[in-house]
Amino acid sequence: MSNPFFKNKGPFKISEIINLLNLKIDIKNKDQYINDINDLLTCEKEDITFLHSKKYKDIAKKTKASFCLTTKSLINELPKSCIPLLVDNVLVSTAKVSSLFYPDSINDYFDVSVKKINDTKFKAKVNFGQNVLIGSNVSIGNNCKIGHNTIIEKNVVIGDDCYIGSNNIIRNTFVKNNVKILDNCIIGKHGFGFFPIKNKNLRYPHIGIVLIEDNCEIGCGATIDRGSMSNTIIGKNTYLDNQIHIAHNVKIGENSIIAGQVGIAGSSIIGNNVKIGGQAGISGHLKIGNNVEIGGGSGVIRDIPDNTKVMGYPAKNIRGFLRDNK
Repeated sequence: MSNPFFKNKGPFKISEIINLLNLKIDIKNKDQYINDINDLLTCEKEDITFLHSKKYKDIAKKTKASFCLTTKSLINELPKSCIPLLVDNVLVSTAKVSSLFYPDSINDYFDVSVKKINDTKFKAKVNFGQNVLIGSNVSIGNNCKIGHNTIIEKNVVIGDDCYIGSNNIIRNTFVKNNVKILDNCIIGKHGFGFFPIKNKNLRYPHIGIVLIEDNCEIGCGATIDRGSMSNTIIGKNTYLDNQIHIAHNVKIGENSIIAGQVGIAGSSIIGNNVKIGGQAGISGHLKIGNNVEIGGGSGVIRDIPDNTKVMGYPAKNIRGFLRDNK
């Protein structure tokens, strides 16, 4: 399970999952119990996973899952040990199964468990401002500071020597040591995941967390969504400028610098030592290599290999961009 904070209601028989999805199939081991739902990479035997794109075929061939929600065109990408369950819409079916295992992960209502920090065990431990609220299942390390009007909602772990500014809301998040989160940030809420179905929207559960590694700085007004199936990760010594949005499942490597108003769409992977200029946008499910530089205002819609400088829309090698825009 990606998020230790959400309770897994399983195991469930595979027959229960088949009935949930209204599938007209018959399998020999219909009484087999399924322990969890996870992505292709992290799932274990007796888990169920999903495969919706050939982009992930290399990972799919190595999956340990017993069952996989997928389509007819992708069944040959799975190992023989993984039984395909053919569905019309893989992501909608995955959302339904995730909701079965983790019903508490669908909505993000405000945390009714919060208390004034003066009424908690952190009163004598933390240097804090006015109107600070702390939720249940929160841990705060040594030498930490929390600014005015900040709410540390339920399910947060904060390491040593951290500075949390004013007017922040944080939940479902692990913050390592020596991290600075400046003012007006929202971290750990669920991401923008839903599917329109017959004039209503099916909300996608988010069972991941946000993990912010050591020595990071998160600028004012940043929004970092927790992962849907995996975790959203900010690598060591990475600095985010103001007004940045990091969507669910994004993974940013170490020693990266991202300027203001950058948006990174869901499930993209950013390498180490990456520099991204202001107002750049990166589409979802992309891989940005190590030592990449992306010019300000660029629109990235394809993978970028290591040691590359790009600019423009669509983003291209910077030499080509400059030549085309003389």
